[in-house]
Amino acid sequence: MPRKLSHIAPDWWDYTTLNDDLINDAARLTERDLRQLSRPGFKVVMYDTLEDFYLAEALEYIHAWRQATADNPVGICGPVGPTEQLPLVARLVNELGLSLKHAHFWGMDEWYDEVTKLEVPSTHPLSFEKADRELCFDRIQKKLAIPEAHLHFPKADIASYVQTWNSGVRCAVMQGGQGDIKHWAFNDPLRRAGKWKNEPPPPAEYRKLSTRIVELHPITLSQNARTSGGGNITMVPKTAITVGPKETWQAEKVSIWQAGMHDNPLGQRLTALMISKRLADSSVPMSLLAEHPNVQFNYFRGGLGSCAVEMH
Repeated sequence: MPRKLSHIAPDWWDYTTLNDDLINDAARLTERDLRQLSRPGFKVVMYDTLEDFYLAEALEYIHAWRQATADNPVGICGPVGPTEQLPLVARLVNELGLSLKHAHFWGMDEWYDEVTKLEVPSTHPLSFEKADRELCFDRIQKKLAIPEAHLHFPKADIASYVQTWNSGVRCAVMQGGQGDIKHWAFNDPLRRAGKWKNEPPPPAEYRKLSTRIVELHPITLSQNARTSGGGNITMVPKTAITVGPKETWQAEKVSIWQAGMHDNPLGQRLTALMISKRLADSSVPMSLLAEHPNVQFNYFRGGLGSCAVEMH
């Protein structure tokens, strides 16, 4: 029996093409149920306050960078969304006097300008590189600062970015948020076209994808307008450069941070259930992490919400 059409965008794959029973099972999960989804290779962690949540996220940077030496350079791949951890990272580095001489950082993604055929400049109001620099790296004392050559931001020249992943630097952790379309970075579901018209790509096929320029799902455009642009979707580029699953599987750990600011209560439950039960499906890209050996989902209890019907 063919998969149903998306309830949101019929020309695309997304989580609404899943079996209704799976979606309904996810909607019924309580906080206690979520915690019990942990299994070897997948850990669910809860935080009582946003302060503790974002501090723990910032400390992942510190733990990774502390391991870095001249003979063993170590980095972290980090998101913009969430961003609240970034000033904390800078403050911790300064307070601890932590030299980042041998540390590295990869940005996960960046907007792509279809007119110039380049990544958006750091002057663009939505630039992720701009956010990383202003919220974190520009705030670190110069004597402790990470070398400019160790900051790896995605560019339209994809080969140069990919090369940094194969340069002998160990990625201790890749952090991420989760978008409404259940992505990490901009690993969105694909269009329902060509050989993927009737079925989404098998997980093994999707996992072959490396850093690339992608067309963004309509829900991703809407979300970024809501969270970053006051709802002005006309300012959100339709394409982006994103780190791929191929690089993600080079990271020793994947750590996803869900404060309730980006994805909704159903989404926060659905991907955890699919990863726990090893139900990898490329219409829900985050679910492919079911096949990664070390994944951690971090939740703010106050952001879990409820899937119960409430009229507003």
